[in-house]
Amino acid sequence: MGIDYRKQSRELMQGFCRVCPICNGKACIGEVPGMGGLGSGASFQNNVTALTKVTLNMTALHSVTEPDTGTQYLGYDLKMPILAAPIGGAQFNMSKGFSEDDYIEAVVGGCEQVGSLGCTGDGVPAFIIDAAVKTLERHKGIPFIKPWEGKELYEKLDRVLATTPPAVGMDVDAAGLVTLRKMGRPVTPMSLEKLREVIGYVHEKKTPFIVKGIMTVADAEKAIAAGADSIVVSNHGGRILDHCPGTAEVLPIISQVVRKRIPIAVDGGVRTGTDVLKMLALGADVVLIGRPVCLASVGGGTEGVAEYFTTMQQQLGQAMLLTGVGKVADISASILFK
Repeated sequence: MGIDYRKQSRELMQGFCRVCPICNGKACIGEVPGMGGLGSGASFQNNVTALTKVTLNMTALHSVTEPDTGTQYLGYDLKMPILAAPIGGAQFNMSKGFSEDDYIEAVVGGCEQVGSLGCTGDGVPAFIIDAAVKTLERHKGIPFIKPWEGKELYEKLDRVLATTPPAVGMDVDAAGLVTLRKMGRPVTPMSLEKLREVIGYVHEKKTPFIVKGIMTVADAEKAIAAGADSIVVSNHGGRILDHCPGTAEVLPIISQVVRKRIPIAVDGGVRTGTDVLKMLALGADVVLIGRPVCLASVGGGTEGVAEYFTTMQQQLGQAMLLTGVGKVADISASILFK
């Protein structure tokens, strides 16, 4: 492969993203819409910093020779525990010269090509959900719908459910998304009763439901009580509330209570396969990646996304090898330095 998608994305994303050597949120403080973090950028930066503080126990004295990065998520076989996070609005967050259709086709198609899953986003303009549905009719992926009020929510759920996806998700934390507010369509927090109703509707189609935007044990328990099949520990990439802790900080606390009951996904600040290993050791079952996938998609299309995920899988395998782990199910906190 060898695509220089970063060079291409730097040209196409001018005014939206600087494509920094290290994507840590320091150069794009407050740039929402765009690729930055809300307000002071602390939540975005905390995601990256929290992962940086996690260190690994290196060992080369073991019998593992070829680590297996394969796993399952909600009954779906994956060649790696890494998925593309749901992001929508390419033209007002990433590049005016890159269509939503091209963006989401590259993400979901590239993931499918290498044995992963891409997630699709949602938003105010109709073209976002239209692009998601068109892509999901061609490729397997997981659609995420925002917690809209009224019939719009169920109309969108019906549209994505018709594509028979492996699961459907909802980013409940979109209640604080400034981009929706600027477009005159703010969404409100979701009650436990309403969430239970929505999950029941999706379960009628025999489809698992994922709740994204969990940052506390209390909310994890509410999601489980409502019938969620999985949660995503996420602060929405630091784009909805300033001064949140990094997801790597709260993940172990939530995992202690939730793990083994339902699978846990996590996003936030993951940049390398070694970061993926850290998140799995902290208690996640799978990891979602956002901004780096945007760069790969805008700069390299389907091939760029496939190359990025292949690199991540190779890095994860190497990190597993040098921590003495032969398969994903064996990853535990024992590989972390304390």
